[in-house]
Amino acid sequence: MNVKQPFEMVVSDHGPTVLRVCRAVLGSVDADDAWSDTFLAAMKAYPDLPAGANIEAWLVTIAHRKAIDITRARSRQAIPTDMVPETPVSPPVERDDDLADALDRLPNKQKQAVAYHYLAGLPYADVADILGGSTDAARRAAADGIAALRRTYRGSEPLTARPGKE
Repeated sequence: MNVKQPFEMVVSDHGPTVLRVCRAVLGSVDADDAWSDTFLAAMKAYPDLPAGANIEAWLVTIAHRKAIDITRARSRQAIPTDMVPETPVSPPVERDDDLADALDRLPNKQKQAVAYHYLAGLPYADVADILGGSTDAARRAAADGIAALRRTYRGSEPLTARPGKE
């Protein structure tokens, strides 16, 4: 019998992954809002989630939808020109701004495929479900994104998926 873990454990176990994905897809300014929106929506839906569900894929799917909502909302907002926006204070995380900039320059589908597979560690089948399309298309988008990052970014850390994920 599968028993669901308390929601607090879900946040603790998967919160950092969801935040990394939100930062990769949206950038650091909107990532915290997307993370909060993701877990608020997840908390409401969690009681109805089947006990054997892939929680990480479910959360990344919610984060993907929240990122779309935030992107749409941002495109409808007026941007004041006489004020400099405040830079939010984010939790202390090792951040590589060059890599973040290179990731931000990727086309959306490649950026999302790289974030969901390499940062969240989701298998390509789950990435395909989130993005809409085939597993091969998700694999191709992630491979193209990684190839572009390798051409533009000269970091010392290799870009690889988390162990045990295909």
